Amino acid sequence: MRRWEAVALGLCFASWIGAVLGQTGLLAFEGTLGLSLYAFHAVAAVLGWLSGNIYIFRRRRLLRNVRRRLVALYLLGPPGVLYFLWTLAPGSLQRVYPLSPLLGFGVYVIFFMVPITLPGSWSRPPDA
Repeated sequence: MRRWEAVALGLCFASWIGAVLGQTGLLAFEGTLGLSLYAFHAVAAVLGWLSGNIYIFRRRRLLRNVRRRLVALYLLGPPGVLYFLWTLAPGSLQRVYPLSPLLGFGVYVIFFMVPITLPGSWSRPPDA
């Protein structure tokens, strides 16, 4: 794992911790970010697309067993940023749209899978 990758994934998992602390009420983050649903789902789409493309770039040079662990990190790490952003959203938005974080994760997964499933030389890792 490269240094920038370790830092990025560390920030993603720190976002998971912040989201859990905010949702349980141990820290008061609610309403500190004026976030709309459109912006939240746009961030989910961009984050998914970026994570999928970075994963494709990284998996080219890796062995098969390492790729499985890496896809788990790239699939489950960056949504922590989404959930942390949702924790920062206004409380009225959180109460009116309680399923929006789940839908945002769905948007993330769809955009994560698009680059991986596209046919092309960039999407097929070498067999090792």
